[in-house]
Amino acid sequence: MNQQELIEVVSQKMRLIRLENEFSQEEMSKILGLSKKTLIQIEKGRAEASWNVAVTCVALFEQSEILQNGLGDDPLEVVRLVTFNNIEQASTKTMGGKVWWKELEKRGAYKLQQNVVSQHFRIIDEANYRCFSSFDEEEAKLHLNTLERKAKDLGLKKSSN
Repeated sequence: MNQQELIEVVSQKMRLIRLENEFSQEEMSKILGLSKKTLIQIEKGRAEASWNVAVTCVALFEQSEILQNGLGDDPLEVVRLVTFNNIEQASTKTMGGKVWWKELEKRGAYKLQQNVVSQHFRIIDEANYRCFSSFDEEEAKLHLNTLERKAKDLGLKKSSN
């Protein structure tokens, strides 16, 4: 997914997100910082949200079922991936991927998963903390190899002490 595709998804779902949260067009336009006329144009498919409006919408409504159906269980992670290309950090604890994720590989304490909606990849550890995310499968597999190698090296160092 790229920036334009994310904008398209959010733009197409904006009306449903508004209705899901029971906001009038007036209220939603104020929340997103755009004119009511622009919101109406987006909702009718005559215009697309700007990048800033799409990001604002995702950030404010990340728990929206409508957004999750369009971008997966963590829409804000998709925004970060589109912006930064990958995320390499132990971050938030996940639920392990029972609903939105397909497990591709498991190596030691790490699992490589793919989101069934957004198609991005992530690596989680045995405690279900996200270690890495990317839209690039090859990059994710390389990172999985690195994590596995580091874990083995750490295990060898501990056992030799």
